[in-house]
Amino acid sequence: MKIIVCIKQVPDTTDIKWTENNTIQREGVESILNPYDEYALAEALALKEKSDDVEITALTMGPLQAEGMLKRAIALGCDRAVLLSDKKFAGADTYATGKTLAQAIKSKLSDYDLILCGQFATDGDTAQTGPSIAEKLQIPQITFVKEISKCDGNCIYAKREIEEGIETMKVELPALICVLKNNNEPPRPTINGKKKAQNYKAEIYSLDDIGLNPEEAGLKGSPTYVSRAFRPEHNTGKCIMCKDCNDFCLKLKEFGGLS
Repeated sequence: MKIIVCIKQVPDTTDIKWTENNTIQREGVESILNPYDEYALAEALALKEKSDDVEITALTMGPLQAEGMLKRAIALGCDRAVLLSDKKFAGADTYATGKTLAQAIKSKLSDYDLILCGQFATDGDTAQTGPSIAEKLQIPQITFVKEISKCDGNCIYAKREIEEGIETMKVELPALICVLKNNNEPPRPTINGKKKAQNYKAEIYSLDDIGLNPEEAGLKGSPTYVSRAFRPEHNTGKCIMCKDCNDFCLKLKEFGGLS
């Protein structure tokens, strides 16, 4: 069984910087592995523990510094790492990102059974990239998954979170699954994993390598545009002291809070 785990490096929320196009600056910014992607990795590694015939490939798109995150994925237990890196990928929205990742899978990683993604990314929170990849590859998908309960080689059985509770779904492979935070602890690197990662060189592919039209990638291929990016202002309100409930109601009326 061959599994692709799509992972993303996201900026540390305390160190966000913006480009002139109001997209998040990736180059030279301290980044971490998207927390939801850690749970996707945990699900892949749990499947690998149950079967010797599982190969995991970590796939990401970003600047060359993302290779460090891929080395961590190797240390955690992944067998292969692929980085899509090209200045023409910069500024991509979720639509262009999904198209780029799907094209890379078609051209370089077409022999797969399962694709795992984190349900959200902490730098965007749109939950669109995974479903976009599935749509481009024309494969079934299950979103908001809390647990992969079983895999029989031909189908995956997964428990997903819905408003009414939890439902179990069955999907034929190949398929894509988007993972939520769950009871599986995020994996930790092993000694042997660290040794393997130390000298590991990720496969790096450019836009030309995957055969994608430049007009379909990056900022040019993104139909959405961020017109303005800003940090919310924190307004410190004044504290009003009240003697009792009646005093509170009187003062609330003064400020238009009660009719």
